[in-house]
Amino acid sequence: MPRMNEDLKKPPAKATVAPQDKLLVCREEAAEILSISVRSVDYLLANRQLTSRRIGTRNLIPMADLKRFARMDHPERLAC
Repeated sequence: MPRMNEDLKKPPAKATVAPQDKLLVCREEAAEILSISVRSVDYLLANRQLTSRRIGTRNLIPMADLKRFARMDHPERLAC
């Protein structure tokens, strides 16, 4: 018979890290940081204007690449 305290255990809380403190972000976070759509992020990844790192099944984008991209001028449209 399980003890009463074991039934009341909570799962560990998720750690939250501010976006500027992260090394890698998902496509949705990258889009939010750059103020563009997720589709535009996908286009930038496909055209190698942003790089990604594969960890398991996830494609994560380095914050350094987002900062580099944000510092540059982009007079052309992202998608044609």
